[in-house]
Amino acid sequence: MLSIIVPVFNEAESLRQLHFEIDETCSVRKIDVEIIFVDDGSTDDTWGAVRNLAERDARVRGLRLRRNFGKTAALAAGIHSSQGDLVCMMDADLQDDPAEIPALLEKIAAGSDLVNGWKKHRLDPWHKVYASHVFNLMVSRLTGLKLHDHNCGLKCFRREVASEIRLYGDLHRFIPAQAHARGFKVVELAVHHRPRKFGHSKYGVRRFLIGFLDLLTVSFLTKLGQRPQHLLGAMGLMLFALGGCGLVGLLLVWLLKNVPPYWNAAPAGPSPLFTGSVAALLMGMQFMSLGFVAALLVASTVRDADTYSIAERTDVDSA
Repeated sequence: MLSIIVPVFNEAESLRQLHFEIDETCSVRKIDVEIIFVDDGSTDDTWGAVRNLAERDARVRGLRLRRNFGKTAALAAGIHSSQGDLVCMMDADLQDDPAEIPALLEKIAAGSDLVNGWKKHRLDPWHKVYASHVFNLMVSRLTGLKLHDHNCGLKCFRREVASEIRLYGDLHRFIPAQAHARGFKVVELAVHHRPRKFGHSKYGVRRFLIGFLDLLTVSFLTKLGQRPQHLLGAMGLMLFALGGCGLVGLLLVWLLKNVPPYWNAAPAGPSPLFTGSVAALLMGMQFMSLGFVAALLVASTVRDADTYSIAERTDVDSA
Protein backbone atom coordinates (compact mmCIF):
# COMPACT_ATOMS: atom_id res chain seq x y z
CA MET A 1 0.00 0.00 0.00
CA LEU A 2 1.07 3.56 -0.74
CA SER A 3 0.72 6.17 2.00
CA ILE A 4 0.46 9.72 0.68
CA ILE A 5 1.36 12.31 3.32
CA VAL A 6 0.13 15.85 2.67
CA PRO A 7 1.05 18.57 5.20
CA VAL A 8 -1.44 21.42 4.99
CA PHE A 9 -1.42 24.93 6.41
CA ASN A 10 -4.26 27.24 5.36
CA GLU A 11 -4.92 25.27 2.17
CA ALA A 12 -8.70 24.84 2.41
CA GLU A 13 -9.27 26.02 -1.17
CA SER A 14 -7.03 23.42 -2.79
CA LEU A 15 -7.78 20.22 -0.85
CA ARG A 16 -10.85 19.10 -2.78
CA GLN A 17 -9.08 19.49 -6.13
CA LEU A 18 -5.97 17.73 -4.80
CA HIS A 19 -8.02 14.82 -3.49
CA PHE A 20 -9.83 14.52 -6.81
CA GLU A 21 -6.56 14.33 -8.76
CA ILE A 22 -5.02 11.79 -6.36
CA ASP A 23 -8.15 9.66 -6.53
CA GLU A 24 -8.24 9.84 -10.32
CA THR A 25 -4.59 8.82 -10.69
CA CYS A 26 -4.74 5.97 -8.17
CA SER A 27 -8.04 4.64 -9.48
CA VAL A 28 -6.84 4.49 -13.08
CA ARG A 29 -3.56 2.78 -12.09
CA LYS A 30 -5.29 0.63 -9.42
CA ILE A 31 -2.95 1.79 -6.68
CA ASP A 32 -3.88 0.77 -3.15
CA VAL A 33 -3.54 4.05 -1.30
CA GLU A 34 -4.21 5.87 1.94
CA ILE A 35 -4.20 9.67 2.04
CA ILE A 36 -3.18 11.41 5.25
CA PHE A 37 -3.78 15.15 5.50
CA VAL A 38 -1.90 16.72 8.41
CA ASP A 39 -3.34 20.09 9.41
CA ASP A 40 -0.42 22.03 10.85
CA GLY A 41 -2.40 24.55 12.92
CA SER A 42 -4.36 26.17 10.10
CA THR A 43 -6.43 29.26 10.90
CA ASP A 44 -8.88 28.92 8.01
CA ASP A 45 -11.37 26.11 7.27
CA THR A 46 -8.68 23.58 6.33
CA TRP A 47 -9.66 21.13 9.08
CA GLY A 48 -13.30 21.31 8.03
CA ALA A 49 -12.28 20.44 4.49
CA VAL A 50 -10.17 17.52 5.74
CA ARG A 51 -13.02 16.14 7.83
CA ASN A 52 -15.39 16.43 4.90
CA LEU A 53 -13.02 14.46 2.65
CA ALA A 54 -12.55 11.81 5.35
CA GLU A 55 -16.32 11.35 5.66
CA ARG A 56 -16.68 10.89 1.90
CA ASP A 57 -13.62 8.68 1.31
CA ALA A 58 -12.59 5.88 3.69
CA ARG A 59 -9.03 6.05 2.36
CA VAL A 60 -8.63 9.59 3.73
CA ARG A 61 -7.43 10.22 7.27
CA GLY A 62 -6.82 13.55 8.93
CA LEU A 63 -4.48 14.66 11.71
CA ARG A 64 -4.86 18.06 13.32
CA LEU A 65 -1.89 19.42 15.24
CA ARG A 66 -2.61 21.63 18.24
CA ARG A 67 -0.65 24.53 16.76
CA ASN A 68 1.67 25.32 13.87
CA PHE A 69 4.69 23.07 14.55
CA GLY A 70 6.20 23.38 11.08
CA LYS A 71 6.35 21.21 7.98
CA THR A 72 8.90 18.76 9.39
CA ALA A 73 6.71 18.00 12.40
CA ALA A 74 3.64 17.58 10.19
CA LEU A 75 5.46 15.13 7.93
CA ALA A 76 6.80 13.19 10.92
CA ALA A 77 3.29 12.93 12.38
CA GLY A 78 1.94 11.70 9.05
CA ILE A 79 4.69 9.12 8.61
CA HIS A 80 4.23 7.76 12.13
CA SER A 81 0.51 7.41 11.50
CA SER A 82 0.89 5.80 8.06
CA GLN A 83 0.66 2.09 7.34
CA GLY A 84 1.86 1.74 3.75
CA ASP A 85 4.91 -0.10 2.51
CA LEU A 86 5.74 2.99 0.46
CA VAL A 87 5.48 6.62 1.52
CA CYS A 88 4.85 9.52 -0.84
CA MET A 89 5.05 13.15 0.25
CA MET A 90 3.56 16.08 -1.62
CA ASP A 91 2.57 19.67 -0.97
CA ALA A 92 -1.06 20.76 -0.85
CA ASP A 93 -0.81 23.88 -3.01
CA LEU A 94 -1.43 21.94 -6.28
CA GLN A 95 2.04 22.77 -7.60
CA ASP A 96 2.95 19.08 -7.20
CA ASP A 97 1.14 16.99 -9.82
CA PRO A 98 -0.41 13.72 -8.50
CA ALA A 99 -0.18 12.35 -12.04
CA GLU A 100 3.55 11.88 -11.39
CA ILE A 101 2.89 9.23 -8.71
CA PRO A 102 2.99 6.22 -11.10
CA ALA A 103 6.37 7.34 -12.46
CA LEU A 104 7.73 7.59 -8.93
CA LEU A 105 6.48 4.07 -8.16
CA GLU A 106 8.11 2.73 -11.31
CA LYS A 107 11.45 4.09 -10.14
CA ILE A 108 10.96 2.39 -6.78
CA ALA A 109 10.03 -0.89 -8.49
CA ALA A 110 13.22 -0.62 -10.57
CA GLY A 111 15.31 -0.84 -7.40
CA SER A 112 15.54 2.67 -5.98
CA ASP A 113 14.90 3.31 -2.31
CA LEU A 114 14.00 6.99 -2.58
CA VAL A 115 12.86 8.97 -5.60
CA ASN A 116 13.15 12.75 -5.31
CA GLY A 117 11.22 15.03 -7.62
CA TRP A 118 13.05 17.57 -9.74
CA LYS A 119 11.09 20.65 -10.79
CA LYS A 120 13.10 21.01 -13.96
CA HIS A 121 10.97 23.86 -15.31
CA ARG A 122 10.00 25.87 -12.24
CA LEU A 123 7.10 28.30 -12.39
CA ASP A 124 8.25 30.47 -9.48
CA PRO A 125 9.60 34.03 -9.23
CA TRP A 126 13.19 34.41 -10.42
CA HIS A 127 14.55 35.29 -6.98
CA LYS A 128 13.14 32.09 -5.51
CA VAL A 129 14.52 30.00 -8.38
CA TYR A 130 17.99 31.53 -8.07
CA ALA A 131 18.13 31.11 -4.29
CA SER A 132 16.99 27.51 -4.66
CA HIS A 133 19.73 26.86 -7.22
CA VAL A 134 22.40 28.17 -4.84
CA PHE A 135 20.97 26.18 -1.95
CA ASN A 136 20.86 22.94 -3.93
CA LEU A 137 24.44 23.46 -5.07
CA MET A 138 25.59 23.88 -1.47
CA VAL A 139 23.66 20.81 -0.29
CA SER A 140 25.12 18.69 -3.08
CA ARG A 141 28.66 19.81 -2.30
CA LEU A 142 28.44 19.33 1.48
CA THR A 143 26.48 16.07 1.55
CA GLY A 144 27.96 14.33 -1.49
CA LEU A 145 24.47 13.67 -2.94
CA LYS A 146 24.14 15.49 -6.25
CA LEU A 147 20.51 16.41 -6.88
CA HIS A 148 19.02 19.35 -8.74
CA ASP A 149 16.17 19.92 -6.29
CA HIS A 150 16.77 18.60 -2.77
CA ASN A 151 13.80 20.52 -1.38
CA CYS A 152 11.17 19.34 -3.86
CA GLY A 153 7.99 18.53 -1.95
CA LEU A 154 7.25 15.49 -4.13
CA LYS A 155 9.11 12.40 -2.89
CA CYS A 156 8.50 8.69 -2.68
CA PHE A 157 10.45 6.20 -0.59
CA ARG A 158 10.31 2.81 1.05
CA ARG A 159 9.17 2.23 4.61
CA GLU A 160 12.74 1.26 5.54
CA VAL A 161 13.89 4.78 4.67
CA ALA A 162 11.18 6.31 6.83
CA SER A 163 12.21 4.16 9.78
CA GLU A 164 15.87 5.19 9.63
CA ILE A 165 15.84 8.92 8.94
CA ARG A 166 15.31 11.47 11.71
CA LEU A 167 12.85 14.30 11.27
CA TYR A 168 12.95 17.26 13.65
CA GLY A 169 13.48 20.99 13.40
CA ASP A 170 13.41 21.79 9.68
CA LEU A 171 15.22 18.70 8.43
CA HIS A 172 12.50 17.73 5.94
CA ARG A 173 14.64 19.49 3.32
CA PHE A 174 17.35 16.91 3.84
CA ILE A 175 15.44 13.63 3.69
CA PRO A 176 17.32 12.53 0.52
CA ALA A 177 20.68 13.49 2.07
CA GLN A 178 19.91 11.54 5.24
CA ALA A 179 18.82 8.50 3.23
CA HIS A 180 21.96 8.71 1.12
CA ALA A 181 24.12 8.86 4.24
CA ARG A 182 22.46 5.65 5.48
CA GLY A 183 23.37 3.86 2.24
CA PHE A 184 19.99 3.93 0.50
CA LYS A 185 19.83 4.36 -3.26
CA VAL A 186 18.55 7.86 -4.01
CA VAL A 187 17.59 8.98 -7.51
CA GLU A 188 15.73 11.93 -8.94
CA LEU A 189 12.95 12.25 -11.50
CA ALA A 190 11.98 15.31 -13.48
CA VAL A 191 8.39 16.17 -12.56
CA HIS A 192 5.77 18.58 -13.80
CA HIS A 193 5.65 21.81 -11.80
CA ARG A 194 2.43 23.78 -11.92
CA PRO A 195 1.72 27.43 -11.10
CA ARG A 196 0.25 28.23 -7.69
CA LYS A 197 -3.53 28.74 -7.78
CA PHE A 198 -4.35 29.31 -4.13
CA GLY A 199 -2.62 30.68 -1.05
CA HIS A 200 0.83 32.24 -1.01
CA SER A 201 4.39 31.04 -0.81
CA LYS A 202 6.02 30.59 2.61
CA TYR A 203 9.45 31.33 1.11
CA GLY A 204 11.55 34.19 2.48
CA VAL A 205 15.07 35.26 3.38
CA ARG A 206 14.65 33.80 6.87
CA ARG A 207 13.88 30.40 5.39
CA PHE A 208 17.06 30.49 3.30
CA LEU A 209 19.22 31.39 6.29
CA ILE A 210 17.64 28.70 8.47
CA GLY A 211 18.08 26.21 5.65
CA PHE A 212 21.81 27.01 5.49
CA LEU A 213 22.22 26.47 9.24
CA ASP A 214 20.28 23.20 9.01
CA LEU A 215 22.56 22.17 6.15
CA LEU A 216 25.60 22.58 8.40
CA THR A 217 23.84 20.53 11.07
CA VAL A 218 22.97 17.70 8.68
CA SER A 219 26.45 17.71 7.17
CA PHE A 220 27.98 17.37 10.64
CA LEU A 221 25.51 14.71 11.81
CA THR A 222 25.79 12.52 8.73
CA LYS A 223 29.59 12.66 8.52
CA LEU A 224 30.77 13.15 12.09
CA GLY A 225 27.71 12.66 14.27
CA GLN A 226 29.22 9.55 15.86
CA ARG A 227 32.82 10.80 15.65
CA PRO A 228 32.74 14.36 17.01
CA GLN A 229 36.30 14.08 18.29
CA HIS A 230 37.52 13.69 14.71
CA LEU A 231 36.50 17.29 14.04
CA LEU A 232 36.81 18.97 17.42
CA GLY A 233 39.98 17.06 18.33
CA ALA A 234 41.58 17.83 14.99
CA MET A 235 40.84 21.54 15.41
CA GLY A 236 42.20 21.40 18.94
CA LEU A 237 45.41 19.68 17.87
CA MET A 238 45.90 22.19 15.06
CA LEU A 239 45.51 25.17 17.40
CA PHE A 240 47.67 23.49 20.03
CA ALA A 241 50.40 22.90 17.43
CA LEU A 242 50.25 26.52 16.22
CA GLY A 243 50.50 27.85 19.75
CA GLY A 244 53.36 25.52 20.58
CA CYS A 245 55.28 26.47 17.43
CA GLY A 246 54.85 30.16 18.27
CA LEU A 247 56.22 29.73 21.80
CA VAL A 248 59.10 27.57 20.57
CA GLY A 249 59.97 30.26 18.03
CA LEU A 250 60.02 32.94 20.71
CA LEU A 251 62.18 30.71 22.90
CA LEU A 252 64.71 30.25 20.08
CA VAL A 253 64.85 34.01 19.54
CA TRP A 254 65.58 34.48 23.23
CA LEU A 255 68.31 31.82 23.24
CA LEU A 256 70.01 33.00 20.05
CA LYS A 257 69.71 36.77 20.41
CA ASN A 258 69.30 37.12 24.16
CA VAL A 259 65.94 38.87 23.64
CA PRO A 260 63.15 38.26 26.21
CA PRO A 261 60.68 35.95 24.51
CA TYR A 262 57.58 37.87 25.41
CA TRP A 263 58.57 41.55 25.32
CA ASN A 264 58.97 43.93 22.44
CA ALA A 265 62.16 45.94 21.92
CA ALA A 266 60.24 48.81 23.47
CA PRO A 267 58.68 47.47 26.68
CA ALA A 268 55.09 48.35 25.78
CA GLY A 269 53.50 44.99 26.51
CA PRO A 270 53.52 41.33 25.50
CA SER A 271 54.48 40.44 21.96
CA PRO A 272 51.47 39.76 19.66
CA LEU A 273 53.06 36.43 18.79
CA PHE A 274 53.27 35.49 22.47
CA THR A 275 49.64 36.52 23.10
CA GLY A 276 48.39 34.69 20.01
CA SER A 277 50.37 31.54 20.86
CA VAL A 278 49.00 31.37 24.40
CA ALA A 279 45.46 31.97 23.09
CA ALA A 280 45.91 29.18 20.52
CA LEU A 281 47.10 26.78 23.23
CA LEU A 282 44.09 27.56 25.44
CA MET A 283 41.62 27.27 22.57
CA GLY A 284 43.23 24.02 21.46
CA MET A 285 42.79 22.53 24.92
CA GLN A 286 39.16 23.71 25.00
CA PHE A 287 38.37 22.14 21.62
CA MET A 288 39.95 18.85 22.64
CA SER A 289 38.07 18.86 25.94
CA LEU A 290 34.82 19.60 24.14
CA GLY A 291 35.54 16.73 21.77
CA PHE A 292 35.98 14.33 24.69
CA VAL A 293 32.70 15.47 26.25
CA ALA A 294 30.89 15.07 22.90
CA ALA A 295 32.38 11.58 22.48
CA LEU A 296 31.15 10.60 25.95
CA LEU A 297 27.63 11.84 25.08
CA VAL A 298 27.62 9.87 21.83
CA ALA A 299 28.86 6.73 23.59
CA SER A 300 26.07 6.94 26.17
CA THR A 301 23.23 7.65 23.74
CA VAL A 302 24.06 5.96 20.42
CA ARG A 303 22.07 2.87 19.43
CA ASP A 304 23.26 -0.07 17.37
CA ALA A 305 20.74 0.83 14.65
CA ASP A 306 22.38 4.25 14.35
CA THR A 307 25.73 2.76 13.37
CA TYR A 308 24.63 0.63 10.41
CA SER A 309 21.77 -0.08 8.01
CA ILE A 310 20.91 -3.64 6.87
CA ALA A 311 19.83 -3.97 3.24
CA GLU A 312 18.93 -7.68 3.18
CA ARG A 313 19.15 -10.78 5.37
CA THR A 314 18.67 -14.49 4.94
CA ASP A 315 16.85 -15.18 8.20
CA VAL A 316 13.74 -13.26 7.18
CA ASP A 317 11.33 -15.53 9.04
CA SER A 318 13.16 -15.29 12.35
CA ALA A 319 13.59 -11.55 11.89
